[in-house]
Amino acid sequence: MNRLDSMAVLLAAVEAGSLSGAGRKLRMPLPTISRKLSDLEDHLGARLVIRTSRQMSLTDAGRSYVVACQNILMQIDEAERAVAGEYVAPRGGLVIAAPVVFGRLHMLPVVTEFLKAYPEIEVRLIQSDRNANLLEDHIDVAVRIGDLPDSSHLAIRLGEVRRVVCASPAYLAQRGIPEVPDALSGHECISFDILTSADGWSFREGGRDRRVAIRPRLVVNSAEAAIDAAIAGLGLARVLSYQIVAARRDSQLQPVLAEFQPSAWPVSLVYAAQGQLPLKLRAFLDFAVPRLKATLKKAAL
Repeated sequence: MNRLDSMAVLLAAVEAGSLSGAGRKLRMPLPTISRKLSDLEDHLGARLVIRTSRQMSLTDAGRSYVVACQNILMQIDEAERAVAGEYVAPRGGLVIAAPVVFGRLHMLPVVTEFLKAYPEIEVRLIQSDRNANLLEDHIDVAVRIGDLPDSSHLAIRLGEVRRVVCASPAYLAQRGIPEVPDALSGHECISFDILTSADGWSFREGGRDRRVAIRPRLVVNSAEAAIDAAIAGLGLARVLSYQIVAARRDSQLQPVLAEFQPSAWPVSLVYAAQGQLPLKLRAFLDFAVPRLKATLKKAAL
């Protein structure tokens, strides 16, 4: 039995939530996945997972063992990267995660220039509006928008963005401009359910935050879809300030309720703080941070 291979299978099953999910992720047949886990349990003399036809859950022993496996595999990965020379010169692969629109507008141009400057580095750019786990998903550095939870990760603040309510000029000409948050009850709205709840938006009014109910005509799970729908005149959308710079410039969208905007959200680059920092990551941070700070400053509303 290859214990490291079995550990990787166990972690894949935990991340996927099922043995079949692990099989798809690792491109292994389900019987192979099941056998590797059974062999690992036999070797340890302990049951790690409780399996059903559709999902799996960890036993108490399994939860402890998964944490140990994550640390072991991370240390092995770091040792291999050191041997490969990642601590001698900036080279190797970087995995970078960013929200979809931020990735397209701001991160991709920086990555493109970075790769021209560092020909021995390759980048995998993951664009998703949901926050991934840096350690579990093997991500070197990620953009985070919003207040950061306490963690062992390090963070570099890039700037801040605001939550902006906006609509097309045609919609506002037809339905009127809301002057106060409570006026939203008379408007149709587009809800971006990752940014906020589907049926209410928060505002700063009278020195305090308050939530105002909205009537969503459309609920989407990406900022781009919300922006496109607002430009098409479907209603009011709440997105982040940097996401509509071009639409404002082209007079496709007009912000409203600016005086009631809630507090700005910080934008940060987050990376794991464990062990020596590979030179490829240090090179990227040194290259990207000043450029991203500058572009966020220009995009501020």
